[in-house]
Amino acid sequence: MSALPLAPRPLYEAVAERLRERIYARELAPGSWIDETRLAEEYGISRTPLREALKVLASEGLVTMKVRRGAYVTEVNEKDLRDVYHLLALLESDAAAAVATQATAEELTELQALHQELVSVVGHRERFFMLNEQFHLRLLEIADNRWRLQMVDDLRKVMKLNRHHSLFKRGRVEESLQEHAAIVQALLNRDATAASAGMRAHFASGLEAAH
Repeated sequence: MSALPLAPRPLYEAVAERLRERIYARELAPGSWIDETRLAEEYGISRTPLREALKVLASEGLVTMKVRRGAYVTEVNEKDLRDVYHLLALLESDAAAAVATQATAEELTELQALHQELVSVVGHRERFFMLNEQFHLRLLEIADNRWRLQMVDDLRKVMKLNRHHSLFKRGRVEESLQEHAAIVQALLNRDATAASAGMRAHFASGLEAAH
C-alpha cells in the first residue's frame, strides 16, 4: 500500500478512509490487532491522527477498541449480522414505501435505469457490488429522511465486513436481481405495500445467504 498523498481535508479523515478500504479488502483481517506504530511509520504520520482515525472507525463499528490492548478489526458474529440485517430491513422497507408514494416520475426512471445497469454488469464483481450499493443509496436519498440515511450508512459499513461471503454465493446474484426487479416494479406501480414487502424479502434472502 503506497503512502498517502492526502487530499485537502483533515489528516485523520484521509487515514480513516485508507484504513476502511484495507478492512473491506481484508488486508486488515477481521479480529486482527491493528499495529498503530507500524501503520504510523508506513503512512509517515504521528500516532495522533492515526488514533483519531481509529476512533472514527470505532464509531462506525469497523474497529473495536479494547482497554489496554488497543484496536482490533471488528469480527461480525451471527447475532451481529442478524441484528444489522433486521434494522436494515426495517429502515429500507420504510424508505421503499416512501419512494413509492412520494418519488417523481424522473426519480423512478432513475432507479429503473440503475437496476438495468446492474443487470448489465453481472460477472463484474466489484462493479456489481458498487452499483448495488448505489441503487440502495439512491432509493434512500429519494426517500428524503437524512436521519434514516445516516443510520443506514453506518449499518451498511458493518454489513460490508461480510459482503464477500454472501453476495457472490452461487445463485445469489440472480436472486438479488429478481428481488430488485420486484421492488422496482412495485415502485413504478406506486404500490407502497408491495415495495416495502419486496425490500424486506430482499434483506431476508441476503441474511440467509450470509450464513
